[in-house]
Amino acid sequence: MVAPFALATVADGTAERPALVVDLDGDPTWRDLSDLGPTVHALLQDWDSVLRTLRTLTGQATRPLEQEQLRQPFVPGQVLQAGANYRTHVIELAVKHAPGDRPESEVRAEAAAAMERRTADSEPYLFIGLPSAVTGPYDDVVLPAYSQQHDWELELAVVIGREAFRVDREHALEHVACYTIANDLTTRDLVFRRDMPAIGSDWYRAKNAPGFTPLGPYLVPAEFVPEHPRIRLELNGEVMQDESTKDMICDVAAIVAAASRTTPLRPGDLLLTGSPAGNGIAHGRLLRAGDVMTGTITGLGVQRTRVVAP
Repeated sequence: MVAPFALATVADGTAERPALVVDLDGDPTWRDLSDLGPTVHALLQDWDSVLRTLRTLTGQATRPLEQEQLRQPFVPGQVLQAGANYRTHVIELAVKHAPGDRPESEVRAEAAAAMERRTADSEPYLFIGLPSAVTGPYDDVVLPAYSQQHDWELELAVVIGREAFRVDREHALEHVACYTIANDLTTRDLVFRRDMPAIGSDWYRAKNAPGFTPLGPYLVPAEFVPEHPRIRLELNGEVMQDESTKDMICDVAAIVAAASRTTPLRPGDLLLTGSPAGNGIAHGRLLRAGDVMTGTITGLGVQRTRVVAP
C-alpha cells in the first residue's frame, strides 16, 4: 500500500511550483511536479491520470520541505460553501440569537428537534464564495477596520477532480479528488442586512474580504482521508473547535450532489462543508489583532494564521 502523499504549492526561489509531498506528519519532503503541469489546478484537470503517476513518484520526493515554502495550495475555480451544517453549531446559534427572554433549555430543545427533522430530510444550504478571498496556510490575515466582529470557522474542504453535473448522492464521492483545510472567516455584523432585512443574509460582504479563506497546507487525495476526520481549532493555544464530521447534517456526498444539480462542478472547484460548533460568537470572544489560529484536520496537516490590524 502506498503511504499517504499530497499536493502542495511550494515557493522555490522566485517561482511557485506544484509539488508532491510525502511524510506529511513527520519531516515532509517534496518533488517538483512542473514536468507534469505548471500548477496544481492544471494537474487536477486530468486527475485520474495524474493520481496514477503520483503513486509512482513518491520515492522521488526527497527535498526537505520548510513551512515557509508553502503557499496557497492552488487557485480554485468555483467556490461553493455549505452553511449551518453541524447540529451542535446550529443549536449554539439558535441559543445565541433567540429573541426575548426564553429559557435556554427551551431554545436548545426546540433547535435539537429541528435538527433531527432536518437530518431526516436534509438539503444543504449552499452559497457562493470568491477565489480572491483564498490565501495561504501560514499567511497573515488583515482584519478589515469596518468591523470589530470577525470570527473563525474551521472547515473540511472538498476539491473536485472529475466533472460532476446532476450526479446522485450514491456516486458523488467518485468526483472528489482531494480534501484540504479551510478557515472560513466571517464578519458577524455583516451577515444580515439591517437596511433590507427581507433579503436575509449577505454572505458576499460577510465572508469575502482578502485573506478570509486561509487554505491548506495540502491537498490530500481522498483515499488517505478517514471517513470522519476531526476538526480542531486553537486560538492562542486554547481549544475553541473540536468536533468530528459525524456531527454533519448533510455529509460530503450530499453536498456534492446538491451543488451539482444547479451548475456543473469542474476539476479544481472547491466546496466548503460547514463549520462545527465552537465559533467565536458562541464563546463570546471574537478575533483581535495579535491572535494566532492553529487549525488541524485529521490527515490534512496544520495551518497557522496570525491576525493583524488593518
